[in-house]
Amino acid sequence: MRIVGREQKLLVILTVWAGPGDDEPRRKSTMSRANGKWAVACFLAAAIAAPASAVDLRAADSFASVTDRAERSRALFAEAGKVIQHPRCLNCHPVGERPTQGTDMHPHSPLVVRGSDDKGAIGMRCTTCHQDANFEPSGVPGHPLWHVAPKSMAWQQRSLKQICEQVKDPRRNGGKTLAQIQEHMAHDTLVGWAWRPGGTREPAPGTQEQFGALIAAWIESGAACPR
Repeated sequence: MRIVGREQKLLVILTVWAGPGDDEPRRKSTMSRANGKWAVACFLAAAIAAPASAVDLRAADSFASVTDRAERSRALFAEAGKVIQHPRCLNCHPVGERPTQGTDMHPHSPLVVRGSDDKGAIGMRCTTCHQDANFEPSGVPGHPLWHVAPKSMAWQQRSLKQICEQVKDPRRNGGKTLAQIQEHMAHDTLVGWAWRPGGTREPAPGTQEQFGALIAAWIESGAACPR
């Protein structure tokens, strides 16, 4: 049987650390060393098998040293942009009729379209496959409110500056105030799915709490958009 990917890495780890003959009776000191090898092997194997993790986010207060208020605001939004422009978020903010999936953002398979209410077409609703929670046996993600963002809130094929201007515009953000935008990003559970995507999907950077704090600090500093 051909072994590939993580399983192949695991085999290499176990082979290198266990070594030949470690299962044979040895002196006590030798067994102690062997046990140590297996402990390290198990630790490394667990690290390989764990879901992918994303980079961290800078804390909002770490930008306090930027004395120019507008520059600080732009820097805060740029940091929050690491989440906004991550595939976990962009996949659900498609520019067209069809959402994307995966870190490479390939077209959703099977073929589905947003429909008139952004919850799928008749006969192929989002909830046909996406249940109330991630379904680990099949790898299908889930949430009770699974849907794509309206076209007015499309983020794909947009620069961070364009997204920032869109987020601030009530005509394109669902009629929300900046305070409501912050509440949505900091506490909405569907937004929060990006940090608990299930399987081996890479989560969005940092935490939702950090993201919400960055958006709050951005608003407090004038909500300036990147140039």
